[in-house]
Amino acid sequence: MADSIVDVAAAVVQRPDGAFLLAQRPAGKVYEGYWEFPGGKIEPGETPAAALKRELEEELGMTALSIYPWLTRVYEYSHAKVRLHFQRVVHWHGEPQSKEAQAFAWQSPGKLDVEPMLPANAVVLKALELPVQYAITNATALGEQAALERLESALRSGLKLVQVREKHFDPSRLERFAREVVSRCHQFGAIVLVNGDAALADATGADGVHLTAKRLMEATSRPDLPWCAASCHDRQEIEHAESLELDFVVLGPVKVTASHPDARPLGWQRFQSLAADVSIPVYALGGMRSTDLEAAWRNGAHGVAMLSGAWLDEPKPDQVPLSSEEDD
Repeated sequence: MADSIVDVAAAVVQRPDGAFLLAQRPAGKVYEGYWEFPGGKIEPGETPAAALKRELEEELGMTALSIYPWLTRVYEYSHAKVRLHFQRVVHWHGEPQSKEAQAFAWQSPGKLDVEPMLPANAVVLKALELPVQYAITNATALGEQAALERLESALRSGLKLVQVREKHFDPSRLERFAREVVSRCHQFGAIVLVNGDAALADATGADGVHLTAKRLMEATSRPDLPWCAASCHDRQEIEHAESLELDFVVLGPVKVTASHPDARPLGWQRFQSLAADVSIPVYALGGMRSTDLEAAWRNGAHGVAMLSGAWLDEPKPDQVPLSSEEDD
C-alpha cells in the first residue's frame, strides 16, 4: 500500500565525549554512499530496542548493553515512507567492524565532516548538539551575585545550556541580568535561551527563546531565532511544539517541586507515556537533579531540566555522562 510505513530502528551510538557513530550505506542499496545512523528494519513482533540490538550485532559486530528510547520521526522518501525510532546506545561491548563492507566514522555534534547525509537526519543532528542538562537561573532565590557566581562555577564544570528565567525582575533589571548571563555563557561556548520573550533574547544576544506553555499555544509560527524551546504539560502542547518545529521541549513537573508545590506531579510512568514517540527532544522538569539522568533516559527523555537542582555543589557532566565506551 502506498500509505504503509516501514518501521526502522536507528542507533545513536554515543561515546562519553558526545561523539556519535555514523555508517555509510554500501553499494547496491538505495541511497548508496549516503551516511546514516546504523540500524535497520524492525521485524514483525520485534520491539525497536530488540531490532536495534540485532542490527548492531549483524552490521557492526557490537553488542548494545544499554538502549534508551529517544526520538521518533516519520520521513517520506521517494521509495518508501519510514518511521525512524532513534535510540541512544551509550554502553556496548566490542569495537565497530565493517561486517557488510560499509565505512563508518565517529562524528562530533555540530562538526560533521562526512557527506552526504540521508535527508531524514537533519533534525536529529541538531538535536545531538543539545547537552543532557538544562539549567534554569534562580537569581530571585539566590541573589544576583550568588547566582552569577554559581553559574560561573557550573560553566567551568561543563554546563552548556542555560535558560534565563526571572519572572519577578522588572524589565530593566531582567535585561541587565540576561546580558550578564549571556556574556558569561558565551565565554564557555554555552547556549542561552531567554524565557518567554523573543525580543529580549534578540536584544541581549541570547541564542534563543523558551516559550511558556501559554505563549506556545498562542504561537502560529516558530520564532526567528537559532534555538527555540517551550514548556509543556500535556500531549496537546507537545504536538503543537512539534508542528512549529521547535528544537526541544521541557515536560513536567515529574516530581513535587518547591517552586510549584500545588502542581500535581506526572511521575515517571506518565512522563514516559507523554514523551513516547515524540519527534523532538524532551527534557524532564520538576524536582530534577543530575542523579535523575539515568531514570530520565530510561523513560524517553533527552535529559533533565533543573531550577534549584542546577546550582547545587555537585559535578556537572559534559555531553554523555553515563557509561564508559566499552564493557571490559
